[in-house]
Amino acid sequence: MLKDFKPVLGILLRFIIVYLVLLFAYQFYLNSEKDHGLDSFSRMIGNQVTYLQNKGGYETALYDDVKNEQVWFYVKGQYVTRMVEGCNAISVIILFMSFVFAFYKGAKTFVFVGVGLVLLYIMNLLRIVGLNIVMSDYPEYGKMFHDFIFPAIIYGSVVVLWLIWIKFFALQNENS
Repeated sequence: MLKDFKPVLGILLRFIIVYLVLLFAYQFYLNSEKDHGLDSFSRMIGNQVTYLQNKGGYETALYDDVKNEQVWFYVKGQYVTRMVEGCNAISVIILFMSFVFAFYKGAKTFVFVGVGLVLLYIMNLLRIVGLNIVMSDYPEYGKMFHDFIFPAIIYGSVVVLWLIWIKFFALQNENS
């Protein structure tokens, strides 16, 4: 009886192990950065968002709030949003990687994860830029975009990547 569930249990166990290892590694990283305000990875994303917005004609500056571990985006003469650790999409990336590695298929797993990480990183930058533009130009829609539209875009991107992984890579041998 347990023999029938062995493949599913293997996938589930790999998912849990990869998820926990990545989660603990990320928490260790956050703890090591605690005294410096916003963590350096989130700060790097904030700087890149600022660069993109300035290039796009949305004059932007970042202001540190070290005590509260956040930075504020000052866009077109007003504070429109703040960036905290959760804005860096690492939790989404950990879920993405855990799922893909749960269906491990050798070297192509690492290639797919690498490509997926780049795509998710770009999607997250564009998500934050989009949110800042909405909050700057259309603040009445800010809550809806922050709470629903942009999370749907980033999580939807993860789901699409998972479906591509399963359909074209993980189950490729089984379908042939």
